Amino acid sequence: MPKNSKVVKRELDDEVIESVKDLLSNEDSSDDAFKKSELMVDDPEEKDVDVEEGSDIEDERPAWNSKLQYILAQVGFSVGLGNVWRFPYLCQKNGGGAYLVPYLILLLIIGIPLFFLELAVGQRIRRGSIGVWNYISPKLGGIGFASCVVCFFVALYYNVIIGWSLFYFSQSFQHPLPWDQCPLVKNTSHTFVEPECEKSSATTYYWYREALNISSSLSESGGLNWKMTICLLAAWVMVCLAMIKGIQSSGKIMYFSSLFPYVVLLCFLIRGLLLNGSVDGIRHMFTPKLEIMLEPKVWREAATQVFFALGLGFGGVIAFSSYNKRDNNCHFDAVLVSFINFFTSVLATLVVFAVLGFKANIINEKCVIQNSQKILKLLKIGNLSQDMIPHHINFSSITAEDYNLVYDIIQKVKEEEFDSLGLKSCQIEDELNKAVQGTGLAFIAFTEAMTHFPASPFWSVMFFLMLVNLGLGSMFGTIEGIITPIVDTFKVRKEILTVICCLVAFFIGLIFVQHSGNYFVTMFDDYSATLPLLIVVILENIAVTRIYGIDKFVEDLKDMLGFSPSQYYYYMWKYVSPLVLLCLLVASIVQMGLSPPGYNAWIEDTATEEFHSYPTWGMIVCISLMVLAILPVPIVFMVRRCNLIDDSSGSLASVSYKRGRIIKEPVNLEGDNTSLIHGKSPSEVPSPNFGKNIYRKQTGSPTLDTAPNGRYGIGYLMADMPVMPESDL
Repeated sequence: MPKNSKVVKRELDDEVIESVKDLLSNEDSSDDAFKKSELMVDDPEEKDVDVEEGSDIEDERPAWNSKLQYILAQVGFSVGLGNVWRFPYLCQKNGGGAYLVPYLILLLIIGIPLFFLELAVGQRIRRGSIGVWNYISPKLGGIGFASCVVCFFVALYYNVIIGWSLFYFSQSFQHPLPWDQCPLVKNTSHTFVEPECEKSSATTYYWYREALNISSSLSESGGLNWKMTICLLAAWVMVCLAMIKGIQSSGKIMYFSSLFPYVVLLCFLIRGLLLNGSVDGIRHMFTPKLEIMLEPKVWREAATQVFFALGLGFGGVIAFSSYNKRDNNCHFDAVLVSFINFFTSVLATLVVFAVLGFKANIINEKCVIQNSQKILKLLKIGNLSQDMIPHHINFSSITAEDYNLVYDIIQKVKEEEFDSLGLKSCQIEDELNKAVQGTGLAFIAFTEAMTHFPASPFWSVMFFLMLVNLGLGSMFGTIEGIITPIVDTFKVRKEILTVICCLVAFFIGLIFVQHSGNYFVTMFDDYSATLPLLIVVILENIAVTRIYGIDKFVEDLKDMLGFSPSQYYYYMWKYVSPLVLLCLLVASIVQMGLSPPGYNAWIEDTATEEFHSYPTWGMIVCISLMVLAILPVPIVFMVRRCNLIDDSSGSLASVSYKRGRIIKEPVNLEGDNTSLIHGKSPSEVPSPNFGKNIYRKQTGSPTLDTAPNGRYGIGYLMADMPVMPESDL
């Protein structure tokens, strides 16, 4: 219409007004309730301004109360039990301080870039792992489902470890500690030390017999261990209560669960440095063995530790970042959390080796006393000459240095018959070289060292409470990696889903609290996550760099962060990280093929561990764990490829509600060239055509109903309306 046609415009306006009056006058009075309803259709430009300027029109997705809460959540998820009992073991095994070099290099090559990638896609798309990868490529939507399956497998046995920690925590409130001495057995004639304990040690006996009451093989289930069943139930109740409201409930707990372990580690470090022998342990840890760095095994184990330390592929990182604002500096978060994780591992290693140095010093002193008594006996019976012993040696108060001097002299003089004398070399390094990891470190070696601490019950309470908090922090992220994608995809109530998930996991987890449960924990730890997660992260990298497009992704980051990320990340994502991940995958498969599949069984008669191969059914379970974890990827790909699901169907779309507004979210985004930043996220994309149904917000009717595929926010009724073309809207 021409701009100068004022007369025509006025006439048209009059006609519109008259037609509206006619409509109102002819309207039936029974439609009063209908007239009170509101139809609100978002204007794209208006909505853009609202969202960008942070107005009240926000979607219903929860958000972190503060940046600190979010950082603590990511730190709590990434810093877990592996930092305390896996990293120190790898340092000890792979060259001491020299191991830090390959670890740092691989942290920069695969750790930080891939962690940054997961943070970025989660923050921008604001969905869990299923929604994120379905958004980028529906054919690769199975990546998100695979992450959920792996999270579920890991949660099953990880919470069992928290249950073990709860048991030891509950037993620490007594003096002396119950694992301080071997128990005595009484019969009708005399009292004697428990043979199984006498052959091993008090802490080893308590772990295998009192705590686990372990069977001799995987096939001997032995029924449920009721003490551990109760502890497992308590662990799942804690997780359920913390997660039932999502980040609104778990976020507040993060302040304690994420910070308390650092308080305990610092207390242990200060106390450990004051103990005799702690410096020997720290010196042993940081003494580099550079020749070991050339072994491929060291680099493979360092890459694996980097990979799992940051929680890559689990979906927890994506889930947590999806509750961020879109302009949050996720690059800073990635670097910060990665280095906090690294320095936490170093701090834990200092603590562990300070305490193990103290323990090794005590064992070394006992060794010196026992062997000095043997030398005195040999001198009395004439097997050794007094002339061999230096005059300044006093066997009643002999030091480790003096004993080693005497030992070397006797070894040189009695070279041929030395072995028959039964003397041992008491070197503190020999004790420190005994590699201990996992439950052996936490529940045996470290526990034994704490029995020699003054006020040992206090330190035991602190240590196991720290383990519980480290485990819970990781469990929150793991469960969030299951709950968030399912809630986002299927629009179920988070509270109900959380309770159901925890109940199902508890009942399945009963296999881990049988007398043979420890062997199942080993099986799940070895086979349920390693290979599937490597495949998941490789596919994530391919989805972003090859399918979505690395150049488009970098542009998205530029708009989201306000600055262009370094070209370093471009080359890492496109070339280096995929290559390193593929090498790691091949190396892991080769290692798995060369290592005989089996477990270390505790033999009661000999009080030692003995390697057993998995039975046939055990091998089937191991293979099934790996297959089930990665199976969603090909299934979803084939479903999408063969069009077994009609993406164009309206029933596949989801509807978000914003204070009386309706936004239809298209599901089928494959082939859409709109970038993550310039295009709308699923919660912001307006539909150009509402189709045959329009939802009205009913103000007068008490009847409540839900729109198809809508959120579980109630209060929307379907009203039969004639089909209107887009121009009429």
